[in-house]
Amino acid sequence: MESLSHEEAEYCLDAWDFWAREEQCAPEGAWRIWLFLGGRGAGKTCSGAQWIAKGVRDGTVRRAGLIAATYNEARAVMIEGESGLLSVDPSARYESSNRRLIWPSGAIAHVLSAEEPDGIRGFQFDRVWGDEFCKWSAPQAALDMALMALRLGDDPRSLLTTTPRNIPALKKLMAQETTVTTRATTHDNAANLAPGFFAAMRARYGGTRLGRQELDGELIADNDGALWQRRWIEDARVTTAPALTRICVAVDPPASAHGDACGIVVVGRDATGQAYVLDDCTSVRLSPQGWANKVADAFDLYQADGVVAEANQGGDMVKAVLTQAAPDLPVRLVHASRGKQVRAAPFAALYEQGRVHHVGAFPALEDEMCNYDGTGPSPDRMDALVWALADLFRARGTTEPRIRKI
Repeated sequence: MESLSHEEAEYCLDAWDFWAREEQCAPEGAWRIWLFLGGRGAGKTCSGAQWIAKGVRDGTVRRAGLIAATYNEARAVMIEGESGLLSVDPSARYESSNRRLIWPSGAIAHVLSAEEPDGIRGFQFDRVWGDEFCKWSAPQAALDMALMALRLGDDPRSLLTTTPRNIPALKKLMAQETTVTTRATTHDNAANLAPGFFAAMRARYGGTRLGRQELDGELIADNDGALWQRRWIEDARVTTAPALTRICVAVDPPASAHGDACGIVVVGRDATGQAYVLDDCTSVRLSPQGWANKVADAFDLYQADGVVAEANQGGDMVKAVLTQAAPDLPVRLVHASRGKQVRAAPFAALYEQGRVHHVGAFPALEDEMCNYDGTGPSPDRMDALVWALADLFRARGTTEPRIRKI
C-alpha cells in the first residue's frame, strides 16, 4: 500500500472492481442473463447498481430498465437505497414524475413495476436490472416482457438479483443455457453489515430452511416423489426437548468397511407420544471401530435406553463391533424386509401430524428426507431416523420409564 501514489490510492478507495468480490462482478462469456442468487445483505443490490453505473460510464448502457416488485421498492432500494444507484453514482439524477434516472451523458434508466408486466411493452433497452425476482407477483410474465425489450445495442443483457425461492419461474430460468448464475451468502458480506447481525441471524436461523434460503442463498426445493415435506419439519421445529421417557440411538451401518456413511440418529419420545430428534451423529469414511465409538458416545451423552441397528449388512459383525466399543451397550438388531419408502411411510405421517419435532436443525438429514424418492444414493441418515422412530413407537407400552430433561 505504501508504494501507491496518491492518485492510485484514491482510485483503489473508490474503484468497485478493486473491492468487489468475484461473484459480484459480471461473469465472463456470452451469457444473456446473469442470475445473482444471494442471502439477505449479501451485496446483491450493490452489484446491480454498480453493473448499471459501470455500463453508463463506459458507454455500453444508454437505455436501461430497472424492474422491482413495485414502483416504491424500485425507488427505495434500487435508486435511493444505501447501495442504490444514487449512492454508487451521484452524477445521476432521479425524475420521480417521469420515473426515470438520467445521467449527464444522456443515458436513461426507466423504472418499471413487475406488478404490471404489460407496462413494460413498448420500451427498448440495452440493459435490464431486475431486483428480487422471486418476490415479483408475476415473475414469468414480467421477465418475458423484459427480455422482449432487450433489443438495443450490440450486446443487450440482463441481471436478476434475488434471494432464491422455490418458484417455477426461477427453476426454469436456471435451466436455460443462456443463464449464468453466481451465488453469495450473508456471511460473505458480514464485514459490511451491522456488528452482530450475522451472528444473531445464524444463531436463530442457522441450518433451518428459512436460514438456508435467506442467509445462504440456497434454492430449497421439495421433491414431489419424497415422503416428507420441509414445511412439516419447519412447523414442528423446537429449540429444546421436554422430559423424555425413552431415548434411542439408531444405526444404519455402512455397506462396506470403507467409504460409506454410517447413519447414526438420536431420537426421544415423551409421555404424550411426541417424538424429538435430538442429534444426527452420522459418520462418513470412518472405520467400523470409528463409527461404533460414535454410537457409544451418543448413547452415553444422551443417556439413551438402547441402540437399534439394522442387521441386513452382516448383523453379527455389526453387534460385535458395537459391543467391542462398549461391552454393556444394549443393542437390538432389526432386519429390513420391505423397501425404504414403505418402511418410512408411517413415520412420515407422524411428521405430517406434527408429532415429530427436530430439536434444532439437521440440514443433511432433512435434505435426505425431503429429496429421497426411491432413487439415488442410499439415505443412511433417513434410514437411521426411521429405525429410531420404529423402536420408540414399538416401545410405547414400556412401564416405569426414566424421565430425563435434555
